Amino acid sequence: MATPRRLPPLQSLVFFEAAVRHLSFTAAALELGTSQPAVSQRIGLLEEDLGVPLFKRGHRGVSLTADGLQLFNAVRDSLGSIGEAAAQIRSRRARQVLTVATDFGFAAYWLMPRLAALRALLPNLDVRIVTTQDPFDIRGEPVDIAIAFGAGPWPGCTAVPLFPEIVVPVCSPGFWAAHGLTGQAADLAKLPLLHLESAEPLRWLGWENWFALHGVATTGESHDLTLNNYPLVIQAAIAGQGLALGWTPLVDDLVRNGQLVAAFAQPATTAHGYFLVQPTAQRTPESVQRFRQWIVGECASALLHSPFLDKKGL
Repeated sequence: MATPRRLPPLQSLVFFEAAVRHLSFTAAALELGTSQPAVSQRIGLLEEDLGVPLFKRGHRGVSLTADGLQLFNAVRDSLGSIGEAAAQIRSRRARQVLTVATDFGFAAYWLMPRLAALRALLPNLDVRIVTTQDPFDIRGEPVDIAIAFGAGPWPGCTAVPLFPEIVVPVCSPGFWAAHGLTGQAADLAKLPLLHLESAEPLRWLGWENWFALHGVATTGESHDLTLNNYPLVIQAAIAGQGLALGWTPLVDDLVRNGQLVAAFAQPATTAHGYFLVQPTAQRTPESVQRFRQWIVGECASALLHSPFLDKKGL
């Protein structure tokens, strides 16, 4: 079994390193906030522990011995590494970390494209995004704030509305052309539909409810596809696999850049929507306050410039 290495007194190494840099016990004492005899005593204890002199003491000051130089090189590098590590830890601690919970669709199609703008506005803020498709109680989760979909209220929380639920069927331009869509709701019921899997009761508008709003009875004759998160639904729509329900402003950029087109002229609205949710009893740090201010403004702007807004007259 290897014999463990015995370190010299660690505090004495700090005194030693300062004395070498200054080549003066008096100057080292001033830096360390102590007395010259205290530094001399610490150096003496270190030399006693090592069994060798580390300094040559003369009338005009001190200089290093060969053993002293060897020790100083090691101590300098070690203390430098420790100091750098400590600085990095303090820097990380000084940075604010904001944990935001939301669903896959909002994270992928609305929040992620705007994170660069948020980081430019709040450069000292580190954002951590947690995604889930299921409802959850933010009061029992290690998150600072949530962007949640529903009708509210959320017990024990404040909820600020961000977007109402505005839904329009969307598909790829190729799918539109291949099926000769006329913009009639009844025509859509015969085509492959893309569904977002959800536990009952459904928290968002589904195809069955969308057709019911437009007085269309579904026959179940279409070859549908069900996926368990919204980005997969949208990717399937872009790939021409079927019709998807598009939530504005989540799909607005995809419509603007031509990856998707509206398959029906009139968006449907419900009493649901996205809300900014925060526990009432939770202290609101500055990072959360500034994020709230930023996202409320960004959402208002996005809704104002939605390509479907004028069709609703909102």
